[in-house]
Amino acid sequence: MKLISNETKAVLRQVRTSPQKLNLVAQMIRGMSAIPAMGKLLYCKKRIAVDVRKTLQSAIANAQNNQGLNPSSLVVKEAFVGHSIRLKRFMPRGRGRSNVIKKPFSHLTIVLRAEA
Repeated sequence: MKLISNETKAVLRQVRTSPQKLNLVAQMIRGMSAIPAMGKLLYCKKRIAVDVRKTLQSAIANAQNNQGLNPSSLVVKEAFVGHSIRLKRFMPRGRGRSNVIKKPFSHLTIVLRAEA
């Protein structure tokens, strides 16, 4: 993904949650201004919202330190989720059988853009 001069991003890899659950939190902040998005994530009851908030803070810090952008002018342009590894564990069941338990991991990417 190619970024232009007024954009910055932060990536969170190998998050121990399913992409579907992570996407529910990511879609809450898509298109929002960065500062209100931080407040919304602060009071979100989902467990994964803490990691999403840290990633958003990292993207804001990247914009300030690397490009010199003003945090109040930043908008969440994209927040997308990708699949990662899936651990497979086995659970013994009745009559000598077993079931597979899948433990999914995810990736999160947040792209911020400075609006004039």
